[in-house]
Amino acid sequence: MIHQLIEQIKTLHNPATFAMWLSTGGVLLVTAIVFAETGLLLGFFLPGDSLLITAGVLANPANPNAVPGLVLFTLQVSLTIAAIAGDQVGYFLGRKTGDAIFKKEDGLFFKKKYVVEANAFYEKYGVAAIIACRFIPIFRTFVPFIAGVAKMDYRKYLQWDILGGTLWINSLLIVGYFLGQTSLANRLDKIIVLVIFVSVLPIVIGGVKKWITRSK
Repeated sequence: MIHQLIEQIKTLHNPATFAMWLSTGGVLLVTAIVFAETGLLLGFFLPGDSLLITAGVLANPANPNAVPGLVLFTLQVSLTIAAIAGDQVGYFLGRKTGDAIFKKEDGLFFKKKYVVEANAFYEKYGVAAIIACRFIPIFRTFVPFIAGVAKMDYRKYLQWDILGGTLWINSLLIVGYFLGQTSLANRLDKIIVLVIFVSVLPIVIGGVKKWITRSK
């Protein structure tokens, strides 16, 4: 069962899967995925960066595999709104549940360590974490929740969250869009692996630092 689950999650991060979603569900489906990844704690395993890059590629009419009717501007507006709205759900969920989530037992999807690591990230970087977490998987799901738990001033949170959400969505969509008209679009699977590697690098570095500290 665990093996099947892992295989399904791998499939979720496959360019062919993204192309199918964009062809069948269009902007609406991708918008729902972005909202779930940013606003629902169980959505942390959903694709974010790789999905945005692929959407940008397939929105470019110059790309041979372009999805008919997929417009870059529509994606930018819809996904930016979804990313910001999702974070608001995460923030208010944190304010409502407070510290109770830290006492929750680990389940198949939810792991307490995700909340703990996001909390450490938020405490270290403060307001900057609201923007930085957008580009780091798992953290972009849990940091808004932690900001709510910490009862960060909502006006300040909203201001930085809008900036972070806008930068995240538009930067990756535009990168994908320009890749779509180059030969690099044929190596989309390799590009996605690179994007995932770069995005998880801060988590890896943090883990190595912890390991070195414990060893000492």
